[in-house]
Amino acid sequence: MSVSRRCLCCVKYLMFVFNLIFWLGGCGLFGVGVWLSFKQAEFSSLPLSFPSLSAANVLLVAGGITMVTGFLGCLGALKEQRCLLFTFFVILVILILTEITLVLILYYLHDQVELHAKGDLKDGMKKYNSERELQKSWDNVQKMFKCCGVNNKTDWYEVLNGTLPLSCCIGAEKETCKVWNEGCYERAKTLLGKHIHPIPVGVCIGIVQILAMVFSMQMYCQILHAEKNLD
Repeated sequence: MSVSRRCLCCVKYLMFVFNLIFWLGGCGLFGVGVWLSFKQAEFSSLPLSFPSLSAANVLLVAGGITMVTGFLGCLGALKEQRCLLFTFFVILVILILTEITLVLILYYLHDQVELHAKGDLKDGMKKYNSERELQKSWDNVQKMFKCCGVNNKTDWYEVLNGTLPLSCCIGAEKETCKVWNEGCYERAKTLLGKHIHPIPVGVCIGIVQILAMVFSMQMYCQILHAEKNLD
């Protein structure tokens, strides 16, 4: 076996193992997204701008894309197809550019994004008395997260003519109602941050994607070199 062929085999199996890990990571992200979705089924009628619902959808999409990309990388490595490897590389470039764009948007337009999300949730609150499923969702989320309203209890005053839903009360007795002080938006963000650490996860994903690009291009070059030697 020639030196170039041995190098190609070495890169091939390294890339396959690496992409298998990449694919398994995607399965993990998708699994967490599914788990979050099922756990939040009791208030799934809320707008998707609610932090934990947004996180579940992001994990489902990110996990699904990672699984497909990882599978494509494994297939490209096993088949030694330059076309598949180049497609894999291009997809990763597009993903990284998209992620960087989203991070920059969230960083520079963080306040506007939050303002829009809270406004969307407040608009949904107006249907509390008219839509039974939405009413159940708000009651469930306030009981589960121990919160009241989007920002605080005053968000309900316009909706319910100065009164509050029973789910805002700490106890079951409305006559002696002691209201949760924290709004549901910030409460959900706080609890989500305790379980999902976005910066370390984002850094790990970025490193894995860059390494995957390096492996794919290395293998692409090795295949090209091997083909030229055969000619």
